[in-house]
Amino acid sequence: MDLGFARAGLAAQPFSVLLGARVEEFGDGRAVLELDVRDDLRQQNGYLHGGVLAYAADNALTFAAGTVLGAQLLTSGFSIDYLVPADGVRLRAEATVVQASRSRATCRCDLYTVDREGKSTLCAAAQGAAVVRRPATPG
Repeated sequence: MDLGFARAGLAAQPFSVLLGARVEEFGDGRAVLELDVRDDLRQQNGYLHGGVLAYAADNALTFAAGTVLGAQLLTSGFSIDYLVPADGVRLRAEATVVQASRSRATCRCDLYTVDREGKSTLCAAAQGAAVVRRPATPG
């Protein structure tokens, strides 16, 4: 699997397409997703909605896991801490694999907003795991 494969996988997710998410890096236990901040992704106080940050963390964590486990994955869970209000022109989710077995990978993700001058601000941190999807058993 390579960056092109990861980009095709993201493009197959209708919600990711709706948000305009992009895979910028993929490989060696690391994945980076980005999306442009738009007004329709903000909450009532003008900051990027926490649900958008959670989406980015979830997908980045699972894409990072995919670099070591393959494409047939599902998120098994994650937690996120919002550190400062997210404001800027771009959201960047940088995820790395912390530990992996043959069927599960635990990953960490730092989420940054980037302003018009290119300055990054850490706005959230997440940790989660992805597991290899097993075929459903008939019955």
